[in-house]
Amino acid sequence: MAQMTMFDSPISLLPVVNVASIPQRSPFRYPGGKTWLVPHVRRWLRSMSVRPGKLIEPFAGGGIISLTVAFEKLADSVLMVEMDDDVAAVWETILSANNKSLAEMIVHFQMNTENVLNELNVQPENRTKQAFLTILRNRVSHGGIMANGSGLIKNGENGKGIGSRWYPRTLSRRIREIDLVADRIKFVQADGLSEIQRFSGHHDIAFFVDPPYTAGGKKAGRRLYAHNELDHERLFSILASAKGDFLMTYDYSDEILALAGRHGFDVEAVAMTNTHHARMNELLVGRDLSWVRQDY
Repeated sequence: MAQMTMFDSPISLLPVVNVASIPQRSPFRYPGGKTWLVPHVRRWLRSMSVRPGKLIEPFAGGGIISLTVAFEKLADSVLMVEMDDDVAAVWETILSANNKSLAEMIVHFQMNTENVLNELNVQPENRTKQAFLTILRNRVSHGGIMANGSGLIKNGENGKGIGSRWYPRTLSRRIREIDLVADRIKFVQADGLSEIQRFSGHHDIAFFVDPPYTAGGKKAGRRLYAHNELDHERLFSILASAKGDFLMTYDYSDEILALAGRHGFDVEAVAMTNTHHARMNELLVGRDLSWVRQDY
């Protein structure tokens, strides 16, 4: 196991991933999105002697990892799990026969501040409308943050204003493309920890776990997500007893290093760039991360 502490000042020797090279498949512009992690997840799953029967993402959020696994057939099937009701409405709709209606709502929406404010004050009459309003809120909010208190974009990208992140034809295309692989994806609105526990006895399950970053008093998870309370100790304990393999990603902190050490897990610092293009390290946690270090 790689032993590190905060005072080791870890420097990842792995190349920073160019996220522009990764297919963008999610309709969400998600804070803490894991597009940068896609190449590492590919290597993790391909390093296994047998392709997993199922990939479970218990904190799915924007779902880029689940979508990548489904599109690239890195597992036989995918189970996406999310507790947030608005996010759940999006995935339920996209993976249902109502996805065409959702795509049409997006394409036909006339983007301006007045229309956005009017829509966001509406109580959705059905799940499809709720999905549309969730995507709209995600796309017109600062940083894609949908938690209470987040503000709307004002100047936006290149001064394009509130609609600078609203790409209706692109969003519509992504929804249609997900429909092509929907038979490989199942979504459930549930507690992520409970779903890990439910499948912990299966050897052919792989878990990709990207929990809210609230360990060690971190504020990011509380600021970004409505459902941010998580028993990190319990999460580690459940994964320690799981029969299938897992890969976790976490903010770099002493608490996570200590948890990993107590459970005999391997850790590796991985370089990424944040939304301000600053380079920083996050942690990968797993049983054996030797595949990360190969060829570097």
